[in-house]
Amino acid sequence: MLQIAQWKVTLILLTVLAAIVISVPNLFPASSVASWPGWVPRSQVVLGLDLQGGAYLLYEVDRTDYVERRLRTLLRDVRTAMLEGPRFGYTGLAIQGEGVQLRLRELDRLDEARQRLEPLRNPLDTSLFAAGSIFEFDLIVNDDGLVRLTYSEAGMAQRVRSIISQSIEVINRRINELGTTEPSIQRQGDDRILVEAPGVGDPERLKQLVGQTAQMNFHMVQRSIGTDQAAQLPPELGTVRFAAADNPAIVYEVDDVPLMTGEDLVDAQTAFHPDTNAPIVNFRLTTGGARKFADITSANVNQFFAIVLDDEVISAPRIQEPILGGSGQITGQFTLQEANDLAILLRAGSLPAKLTIIEERSVGPGLGADSIEAGQIASVIGTVGVAAFMFGVYGFFGAIAILAVLVNLLLIVAVITILGATLTLPGIAGIVLTVGMAVDSNVLIYERIREEFRQGRTAIAAIDLGFKRALATILDANITTMIAALVLFQFGTGPIRGFAIISAIGILTTVFTAFTFTRMVVALWVAWRRPKTVPI
Repeated sequence: MLQIAQWKVTLILLTVLAAIVISVPNLFPASSVASWPGWVPRSQVVLGLDLQGGAYLLYEVDRTDYVERRLRTLLRDVRTAMLEGPRFGYTGLAIQGEGVQLRLRELDRLDEARQRLEPLRNPLDTSLFAAGSIFEFDLIVNDDGLVRLTYSEAGMAQRVRSIISQSIEVINRRINELGTTEPSIQRQGDDRILVEAPGVGDPERLKQLVGQTAQMNFHMVQRSIGTDQAAQLPPELGTVRFAAADNPAIVYEVDDVPLMTGEDLVDAQTAFHPDTNAPIVNFRLTTGGARKFADITSANVNQFFAIVLDDEVISAPRIQEPILGGSGQITGQFTLQEANDLAILLRAGSLPAKLTIIEERSVGPGLGADSIEAGQIASVIGTVGVAAFMFGVYGFFGAIAILAVLVNLLLIVAVITILGATLTLPGIAGIVLTVGMAVDSNVLIYERIREEFRQGRTAIAAIDLGFKRALATILDANITTMIAALVLFQFGTGPIRGFAIISAIGILTTVFTAFTFTRMVVALWVAWRRPKTVPI
């Protein structure tokens, strides 16, 4: 018989009530919801880039820039390895193409040189399940003494994958520090990163924060000269030159090997200078970094050291006294926003490689508002059309199906709100599609009830069998649709994933409303009216 336990009725009604409570904040502006009491649910559906505006940025890893910097490091490592005792005699150490080469003078020590340089090949994958270690560089030692360390194809591919993964983490931290709601940061192809930041009012600032490499190093300053003098004199051995960020006419010549790097930083915060009230950045070092900083400043009192950010000297203070507390200041001609952005970059960490923008779009909030309005109109028209059809064909039972559709929409909104999923325009299309799919389950049930009643069963028996025998068909249909949604989510990107998520949520809520809520309402009606005929 068509019966439902009292505890099930209570649980279903509580579920519907919870969906209403969770969905209600979406009917009010965010500014109004923010003033509600803390015990009241205040979460709202997060709107995607196409609904609230924002920035769309597609980045590509600058392989050339990364290889150049990596080979400079490899060059120093090779020089160091060759000078270790017993030393090797060599000539022509230089960067050639995507590698480093030199020529040994002692041809009888080729095997020894190979062993000396083997660790510099840099194994990237030494897991037990790997088919073999992937080395970043290939080592070639010719009989004539020519030695080359060149990037391997597999090593480059592995490096790029690692760069993309690290860059996504860094970009995510930077955008979260900026306060953007639910940014979407994902891999595109082999060497690209897609950044979608809804609600960003200043896309230019976002580009500066995301794209800046933010590699910070501390170097001892050997001298500072003008650009004209720098153009005439080559840098001294063991030094490199960087321009001053606040004065391009000044060039600093610093030690080529940094004393410390940004890896030694643990925190950075904006503050104001006690004397000038100018914006500054206070930084705090790790325990190991604090020890190094104390040793450096103790050994170089009255000397200048440069703070270099992305190949520009942002500050070059004099060491007045040993700094033993593990903290310091970065001063310069900063505006408050520039100081805030610098602190964000330092806290979030540096990008492992330079990123280049290859596509950018800005979506204005006006266009997003138009999309929302169009989606609302489509949703209303779709719901009204389906409701009219169901009521016209199935009468009273059609009205129950309409009520189930409304509950279904409430459940979808509540689940999206709880999960914090981003609602995009394709997501709205998924909701509209779910309205049609939701009544499809009711159509299968009602047609089965009508068929059972025509075969001579009583109204109550026909209704009971209609729900039971339609279950397998409805589950088959929804399971196949769920598989399609999961495939779209797995292999799709951006809007396609948004559509897949909403469709999957809609499938689950549709099954719930068809076999719990609709069945409950029909069971309560049957218990009340004890019908002799089926009103379909």
